[in-house]
Amino acid sequence: MAAFKCNLRKYRQLSNLTQEELAQKVNVRRETIQRLEAGKYNPSLKLAIDISRAVQAPIEDIFIFD
Repeated sequence: MAAFKCNLRKYRQLSNLTQEELAQKVNVRRETIQRLEAGKYNPSLKLAIDISRAVQAPIEDIFIFD
């Protein structure tokens, strides 16, 4: 099975967003952002797109499956 790597924390910080602010922008709980950043949660396609738009970075740079 492919390993999941998440660079969300890096892109969120580059966008000067807290976990709470990003969560509000993409309509999820802060805990969801926390789990994504820890690599413990695979986002739905819609959530991945919403996050990508919120932090203005390509999906494939944020979420990586090795």
